[in-house]
Amino acid sequence: MSERPVAIVTGSSRGIGKAIALELASLGYDIVLNRVQDAMPEAKQQVENLGARCEFLQGDIGKAEDRQRLVAAARDRFGRCDMLVNNAGAAPLKRLDILEATEESFDRVIGTNLKGPYFLTQLVANWMIEQKAEHPKRAFRIVNIGSISAYTSSPSRGEYCISKAGVRMMTKLYADRLASHGIIVLEVSCGIMETDMTRGVKGKYDKLISDGLTPIRRWGQPEDAAKVVGAIATGKLDFSTGSVIDVDGGFHLKRL
Repeated sequence: MSERPVAIVTGSSRGIGKAIALELASLGYDIVLNRVQDAMPEAKQQVENLGARCEFLQGDIGKAEDRQRLVAAARDRFGRCDMLVNNAGAAPLKRLDILEATEESFDRVIGTNLKGPYFLTQLVANWMIEQKAEHPKRAFRIVNIGSISAYTSSPSRGEYCISKAGVRMMTKLYADRLASHGIIVLEVSCGIMETDMTRGVKGKYDKLISDGLTPIRRWGQPEDAAKVVGAIATGKLDFSTGSVIDVDGGFHLKRL
């Protein structure tokens, strides 16, 4: 069994997930990386360069068998999981008006963004309950990477908005259910982040940000979210279970 705490970070080969994995590795965590593609991610070597041990498992968290393999890999390699970061996410392959959107796209996005994290959390939470009984002094935490899309209408990608609204309620449900076991559950709500997912709409958001869409007039960076997850990992928010931490440059503020 690992002497160091262990974190499972989904969708961790690039962008926000990779930044989170590197932040946690720098804080003394060993890491289980996950991505859909089967090629070994560059992130694995970067994590190991920070002195952490790292296990990589290819898998689609929207599939039950892949979720089970991911948890089994963490058990087999490290014998523990102290933190789960549900980061893996998918946007629609094509933005379509809600009056034209397809069931295929809906199922794909909901499967990755909501169904997958919901049932992966179920698996890991039950394991954490077992670990807590054996090691009552250990801290166990679950972080869901959410989005301003949980409450912001984008009719050309309705399936994404619905998935993130579901993640918000999922955070509350698991925070409530797991509090008696001493397991903390939080959401990090990201705003307009500069990642591969937003590359295709960069020009649009450059202008919106420049015009004052967010009080802090810059793109969010993956490291902005990673720093918050790092604060959670070090116990700085352990009395705030169920909370949403906004990482959005002030987008959530109502302004006159």
